[in-house]
Order: sequence, then structure tokens, then C-alpha cells
Amino acid sequence: MIHGNEAGFHIDRDFYLGEPDCQRAVFLYGDYTSDACRRLRDILRRIADRQEGRIVYIYRQYPQPENSDADRAARAAIAAGEQGKFWEMHQVLFRRGESFSADNIGALAEEIGLDIATFDAALSSGSVEAHLTEDRELARLAGVTRTPTLFIAGEPYLGAWDELSIMDAVEQPLGFRVERASQRFFGWAASGGLLLVLATLAALAVANTGLHEVYETLRTTMFAFEFGEARFALSLEAWINDGLMTIFFLIVGIEIKREMVSGELSDLSSALLPIFGALGGMVMPALIYIAFNLGGPAAHGWGIPMATDIAFTLGLMALLGRRVPNSLKIFVAALAIADDLGAIVVIALFYGHGLHFMPMLGALGCIVAMALLGRARIYALAPYLGLGLVLWVFVHASGLHATLAGVLTAMLIPARRPAKVQEVAAQATVLADTIGPDSDPVHDTIADHAVKAMEHAITRLREPGYHLQHALENWTNFLILPLFAFFNTGVLLTGSTFSPFAPETLGVMLGLIIGKPLGIVAACWIAVRAGWANLSSEISWSQFVGAGCLAGVGFTMSIFIANAAFEGTQLGAVKLAVLLGSLMSAIIGATLLLLAGTSTSSAISPPRG
Repeated sequence: MIHGNEAGFHIDRDFYLGEPDCQRAVFLYGDYTSDACRRLRDILRRIADRQEGRIVYIYRQYPQPENSDADRAARAAIAAGEQGKFWEMHQVLFRRGESFSADNIGALAEEIGLDIATFDAALSSGSVEAHLTEDRELARLAGVTRTPTLFIAGEPYLGAWDELSIMDAVEQPLGFRVERASQRFFGWAASGGLLLVLATLAALAVANTGLHEVYETLRTTMFAFEFGEARFALSLEAWINDGLMTIFFLIVGIEIKREMVSGELSDLSSALLPIFGALGGMVMPALIYIAFNLGGPAAHGWGIPMATDIAFTLGLMALLGRRVPNSLKIFVAALAIADDLGAIVVIALFYGHGLHFMPMLGALGCIVAMALLGRARIYALAPYLGLGLVLWVFVHASGLHATLAGVLTAMLIPARRPAKVQEVAAQATVLADTIGPDSDPVHDTIADHAVKAMEHAITRLREPGYHLQHALENWTNFLILPLFAFFNTGVLLTGSTFSPFAPETLGVMLGLIIGKPLGIVAACWIAVRAGWANLSSEISWSQFVGAGCLAGVGFTMSIFIANAAFEGTQLGAVKLAVLLGSLMSAIIGATLLLLAGTSTSSAISPPRG
């Protein structure tokens, strides 16, 4: 038996072409009334002929519900299969078209030389009904929801419906395997957090070995832009923290805007619980920090334990799988986004350095220019990115934190209602019909215009900010944030001045480990008890506490604020406190969610015996 999908290839009941002991199985769930299925079937037949002896091609019935013609055609193919002529009927059914009356089916049966009496009896027989029912059940098990659906080598095929793309998926050359592996890794929710962990461990290893001097030299190496007498120079660490991290804040700003316009934060009734949670999760850690540092030289670091690292938190929840209800994941995502907004405000208001008036006027001019572009409904991204770069220069010179330019640019990129998928699909169908079967979209003028029109139409399915986020997100998650972690967490462990009982380190660790969950749970409990917000019935309070502990993983944003608040040996100690506090929060939160998920599963499981 070949396991070509979750349901597997059943040699004794499936209709197939090729060698059954072949290791490359291609499944098509189809409907004889579907023109798309007909086109895909033609491609697969050509591939099956070309790959003779190397693949097995299996066709299963998935007629659309409430379509009597599709159901009648599916039964006819199965009934013909009982006389050993499935593929002959399969071919004439697709050649026939979209409508199949009883007379049509009978004529097709005569055309391929079936015994008509046997065929007519089989159409309403229990064996044909059972086969069709089983095909539908196998489709359900495989997750099929539409026709056509294609599986190649055990994986649902989501690529382009052209022969070369499908051939790559069948043959699986090295380039295809590398691309698929990278897509799986990048699509894994925990991958970004994993890279941050690896970058942090690498930084700690390098900083505490013989490579420490090399690490420090690289981190402080100056890189400059020069034009005539003008020179703009920053250290490598500053370019990463002030420059590349602006792209991270640009992505954060786009996410915040989307959530406020059309996401979880757009509806007040849905947004209240995560907003209350975010406020409590910011205020309580800050109060705990201030309680240990009030009046001391480190009191200005109160913003460090306020932040939640969304990549780590959601990545850990993804690793816990079904033990975490989906509604809890949605709540934590909305909370983290609201928390990021709060952290951005805190950085802008309290962690600037010596404000300068003239650069601030220049920054204001850039903001006004972008606002006017948006009011003129200019949706091209290039003008906003160009002005955003100039805005970054002015914000950096003004004394505000330069990354604020990323957030402001994100907020000023205009949003618009996406086009409806059905309308774009209808347009794509009309455009495709104008292209001949042998047209070359590169050299054929009509085909070239049609392809360009389809590209523009598909682009309209999303707002401009989404396209920018899609282009930059992987660069941010898998390059910029790991670089930030590597160059900001190389803390000396041997001979360091770190003391867990120093006011600033104790305030950071307890703020993250205790303040975060206490503030989130308390604020949400008050909001629910007061009737201001509702807690999903899927979520237990024990799971809520676990999620609150996970929100204590501060990491990226906490280290970012630490860099703005401290320097020297004190900065190293505070960074180590962030790492330890985040690690403890992750362990406690994951353990509580595991235990809460286990008890919930036990409570709903039926008794045995």
C-alpha cells in the first residue's frame, strides 16, 4: 500500500494509472462537471505518460453537493470501472462537458462498448453507492474541501497549475526540496523564536570565550556614509538597533494598524479584554520595578519589564498545539499587539535623549507630506518609504528614538478596503478566456496585457501595508531580530557584576515573572467581573494564568528598552536579568498550560469500561 495522503492508496478499490509499487503517488479528487478539473486532469495525464513507470496516478470522485449531473457522472465512471473500463469512461466524461442526463450517460456507455444492461444495473447498485460514499469519506479524511484538489507525494499541492510546476512537485529535484523545506520552516510559528534562542546562545558563547575581543571589536566597528564634507557614522550595533530595528517597528506598526482597523482591536467589545490585559500587564511590572528602585539611580528602567515578545510567546503556544485553545491564542496575539503599542509610546515619551527642535520640525514636515499623500489616495509604497527614510534621519537627529520613524511610517501608509475575491476571480476568468491555448505571455501582446491585468487585480486583494509586511516579514524574523539578539545579548558571565538581588535586576526579573501574569490576570478578572468584557467559554482561568506567565517573556522589546535606559556594566546585568526572567516565565507558563490542557482533556474525555 502506498500512503499518498492521509487516507492512503487502496490498490484493491482505487482507480489508478501506473505501477502500484511506485513510491510517487499523485491523487486527484475531481468532479466531471468542473472545467478546472478537466484542465488539471489533462496536465496530469501528460505527466503520467512522461513519467511512465515512475509514478502512480489515482483519481477519486468528489462531486460537488447538490449537483445531480456531477453525481450521475461520478456513478457512471465507477459503474464502468466494474467492467474494467473506468479510464475509457473517465476520458469521454471529461470530453463531454458540464451536463450529464441519463440519455447522455447511456450514449457514452455505448460509445466505449459497455454491456448496457450490466451498466444500467450498476448505476443504482449498492457497490457503486458504497464506492462513491467511501471516496467522499476519504476526501474528508484528507481535508479536501473543493474540487479539484491535488496531493503529490503525501502533501497537498498548493502551487501553480502549470505542467512544469507540477512536474517539479512530482520529481522533487534538490531545488524543490530545499524550497519546500524552507517554506515549512518559515511557516512554522515557533521558527522565529527558535532562531532568537540560537542567536542568544551563540552570543553568550562568543562573549564568554576567546572570541570576546573579536565580538566587542565587531560590535563597536564604525560604519559611515560620506558625501563631500558631510559624514554620518554609527557603530555596527547602533546601525542594527537604530536602523534595522526600524524595519521591525515598521512591521509592528502595520500589524497594530491592521488590528485597529479590521482585526481584534477594531471591535470595542472584542478589544476590551486584551486592552485591559495589556494595561494591567504593563502597569504591574512597572510598579514592581519602581517598588525596588524608587529614589535610586536605576529608577528610570521601569519600562524594561513592561514588554511582551510576541514571537516567543506565540511560538511557545504553537509548540503546545491543541492543549491551548484557539481563542486563547487570539487573545494573547491581540494583547501582545496592544502591549507593543504601549511599549512604543513609552519609548517615544520617556527614552529619548536631549530633544532638538529643528530636526523635529523636519520630521513634522515628513509626517505632513505622507498624510497629504494618503489624503490624495496615493497607494504606491515608494513615496512613503522614501519619506520614511528622510523621517528616520530627522527623528534620529531630534533625540527621539529613531525606530519611532518606522511606526509613524506604518501608521501613515494608507489603508483601503480590499477587493472582493469573487469579483477578482470573475475578472481573472474573463482575462484567461481571452488567451489562446498556445499563447506565450512573454511575446503575445494580448496574453501579456491579460497577465499584467491579473497581477494588478490580485494585488488589489490586499491593502498596501500587507504587501509591504509580506515583503519584509521574513527578513525581520529571520535576519534582523537574530542580528539584534546576537549583538545585544553577548553578556559576560564570568567575572560579571551581576547580582540577582541588585534593585534593578530584581525589579526586572520579578516584574517579568510575577508582575506580568499578576497584572494581566487581575485586570482581566476585574473587567470580566464588572461585565465590561467577556471571557471565552473555551478558556479556563488556569489556562489564562499560564498565558499571563508566557507574556512575561520580554526579550526583544525588554532588551531594546534596556539599551535606551542603561549602559556599561549595569546594562549587561539588566540584560542578563531580562534573559533569566524571560526563561523562567517561559518555563512556568508552558508548564501551567500543559497541566491545564491535560486536566481539561481529562475532564471532557468519556469514562472507559
